[in-house]
Amino acid sequence: MRIGSHLLPSPVLLAPMAGVTDRPFRILCRRLGAGLAASEMLSADTRLWSTAKSRHRMDHEGEPEPRVVQLAGADPQALAHAARLNVALGAQIIDLNMGCPVKKVCGSLCGSALLKDEPLVARILEAVVSAVDVPVTLKIRTGWDREHVNGVSIARVAERCGIAALAVHGRTRADFYAGSAEYATIRDIKMHVRIPVFANGDIGDGKKAREVLDFTGADGVMIGRASHGAPWIFRAVNRELRSEPDSEFATPALQRSDLRDIILAHLGSVYSFYGEETGVRIARKHLGWYCGQLLGEPAGVRRELMGAANTVAQFAQAHKHFDEWVGEAAVAA
Repeated sequence: MRIGSHLLPSPVLLAPMAGVTDRPFRILCRRLGAGLAASEMLSADTRLWSTAKSRHRMDHEGEPEPRVVQLAGADPQALAHAARLNVALGAQIIDLNMGCPVKKVCGSLCGSALLKDEPLVARILEAVVSAVDVPVTLKIRTGWDREHVNGVSIARVAERCGIAALAVHGRTRADFYAGSAEYATIRDIKMHVRIPVFANGDIGDGKKAREVLDFTGADGVMIGRASHGAPWIFRAVNRELRSEPDSEFATPALQRSDLRDIILAHLGSVYSFYGEETGVRIARKHLGWYCGQLLGEPAGVRRELMGAANTVAQFAQAHKHFDEWVGEAAVAA
């Protein structure tokens, strides 16, 4: 599959998520099979780029290509300017956010709020596509609410304006993350456009990914919340989509020791990227997810990991508890 001139190694993409898809997590997910991993949402308002948060979001050193920067905003010229600056800094794909449902974002008429104004959507897409010589992609929801599902119309606008690929979350903004994603709108979108379409929403394993692709005819899937505490999901979904599970050539299943090593390496990269104080805080979030996925979140373990005052103590506690978890499997065998 291609986006512009870029050949993707996999049709399974990591969804951009603020506070989650930082550089260490993106690199990890790419290593584990994600075909693409966009940056956390970056405001098109360049006055905000001097903050530590924005500087981290703009740091792509060591990332595998193609490097994707996601921008959010509502002003066509500001977005075009931000896109040009990021391409000059090394972005190889620009992704536009018209899917974020968060109140703060929508209150500024950004994110999924833009779906209510199709003429503005067209002006934004035209401005950004004409401003840069790299592919521009778009992430949307199916509409603002159940009474205004206009995903097909937005997709047609996107294709007409030169958008190279489209990711669609199968919920409206009003749905937020409640209930179940619906894929009928994504199927309708795919029927009406020729650009690559990625289905997003409630895809938590390879079986679900296959079902969604078969139903929608989409070109690939985008995984978000299911990657929390389980970045190896990309490896598993690729394995399923390549019809390998029972083949003698199948990708071997990861062992507990492999998962432990992935977690510890992730912690190390977080500490290196953020430094001592912020590194401990960011790592707590990921450790909470890893514990929930693998250890069942025992209260004592969680308390020790969350209470560690520095990176050395936190890493030592993680090493201890995940070593014990690996040992349990060895004893059971």
